[in-house]
Amino acid sequence: MALHELAGKPAPRSVLVNVPRLVSAYYTHTVDVSDPDQRVAFGTSGHRGSSLRNNFNEGHILAISTAICEYRRKRGIGGPLFMGMDTHALSEAALASALEVFAAHGVTVMIQKGRRYTPTPVISHAVLTYNRGRKEGIADGVVITPSHNPPEDGGFKYNPPEGGPADTETTRIIQHRANGILGAGLKDVKRIPFERALKADTTHEYDYVIPYVEDLANIIDMEAIAGAGLKIGADPLGGSSVDFWDPISQRYRLSLEVVNRTVDPTFFFMTLDKDGKIRMDCSSPYAMASLITLKDRFDIAFGNDTDADRHGIVTRSAGLLNPNHYLAVAVWYLFQNRPGWRDDAAVGKTIVSSSMIDRVASHLGRRLAEVAVGFKWFVEGLLDGSYGFGGEESAGASFLRKDGTVWTTDKDGIIMDLLAAEITARTGKDPGEVYRELEGRFGCAYYDRIDAPASPKAKAVLQSLSPDLVRARDLAGEPILAKLTKAPASNAALGGLKVVAESGWFAARPSGTEDIYKIYAESFKGREHLERIREEALAIVNAALVEAGV
Repeated sequence: MALHELAGKPAPRSVLVNVPRLVSAYYTHTVDVSDPDQRVAFGTSGHRGSSLRNNFNEGHILAISTAICEYRRKRGIGGPLFMGMDTHALSEAALASALEVFAAHGVTVMIQKGRRYTPTPVISHAVLTYNRGRKEGIADGVVITPSHNPPEDGGFKYNPPEGGPADTETTRIIQHRANGILGAGLKDVKRIPFERALKADTTHEYDYVIPYVEDLANIIDMEAIAGAGLKIGADPLGGSSVDFWDPISQRYRLSLEVVNRTVDPTFFFMTLDKDGKIRMDCSSPYAMASLITLKDRFDIAFGNDTDADRHGIVTRSAGLLNPNHYLAVAVWYLFQNRPGWRDDAAVGKTIVSSSMIDRVASHLGRRLAEVAVGFKWFVEGLLDGSYGFGGEESAGASFLRKDGTVWTTDKDGIIMDLLAAEITARTGKDPGEVYRELEGRFGCAYYDRIDAPASPKAKAVLQSLSPDLVRARDLAGEPILAKLTKAPASNAALGGLKVVAESGWFAARPSGTEDIYKIYAESFKGREHLERIREEALAIVNAALVEAGV
């Protein structure tokens, strides 16, 4: 994809979403369930869409919320439901719709005081904190967010009592039932007016901020950060972390400046992403351009997406740190500075994350747990402490408390931000400098992702490809060591293919929203070798598709 001419530049008024029209469409557009694009579809992070495309409308949220109520009853979940929303325009509307249903069903719901904003990790933290030591009356959660998606999008995620993203079977049950409710014209939906729902005995305003902020001392060395006197910059990117940084700074006496406090549903203050769209992607140098220009003003700076489950670390030495680079640094540091963790606690990573993490884990003598794409695959390991860390190449991660117990089972961008400050404070080097040292020890990794066109049939074949269809024996001049269609750690289907050689690898996965497939590739030999891997990856995948009859 060619870089848009306005990438990294302030958003012009012409690209701003029409918020009144967006919200009006949420309530007035009718869902056509015969159109697959308009049905409820839970991906790796819940149901997402836009009211303007008829795939995130009131009907969807009423149906999903009803399906969740039925799921809770069948599973015997009788405790409170912790619900939060981010700053997207459709999040406020969806929260109102969901609350109408939950209150009608007598579900105890906890919402942020003043109907303010709650990050995804804070909901996970609240659920797990409430459930600690309980056998009955356990809690679960809902987060209303499309993550870093453009302003016109909405999203709705369900987190079971385990605190993290729902597993495949849970989302299948909820998705199937919600589509059934939509198909029946919403006749099974029970709701009460929003004002009554707000005043219901089962609806409670709750302070999500203080419990989370107070608990941070149990996962991050906040004293070291304060003692080092670091000058820290934080950019919420107009998202839900906006209410958290001042309390964190005050509680732990940090020198922390929030560089942009603006919350506006158009996100007019953003710089455009590589494709010319507004996208609150804290891993994108184009979306993060405003903070990157301030890098020399701070010892360490960071940004988060709108639900604060992702992190973007800005250092003086490297600017915006590549997400894979920071994951490797975090693993290197944490597993040498958390003596309270189990000796057998593993390093968790997704199948498309950098192999630099593999080399770091091997050097540290730690087991590597390589899982399929989606943070749900880390939930069990983080919950029981068998995974010390779980990280995704898309700038999402979480890790254990200092004592080796669970913190969150969803991605937490806030602790990853603060970990960067801890690393800087305790080592005297920012994470960019630490990564350069890792390169000196383990070699330089060259990583890239490209998109290739694919028909719906080709995507379906790639989704369930057999490794036997890959006839190639070599990859970029090296013998192929593995052809993977299942994750080594869990044996779960990858929904694609990974081919591994000694000095490089590639993975191919179909997109869930576009007629393309994504190729991830990495080389430890250099950029020319990476280019050769990319070219051969395309050839290998195309040959396998031909072999499959596409």
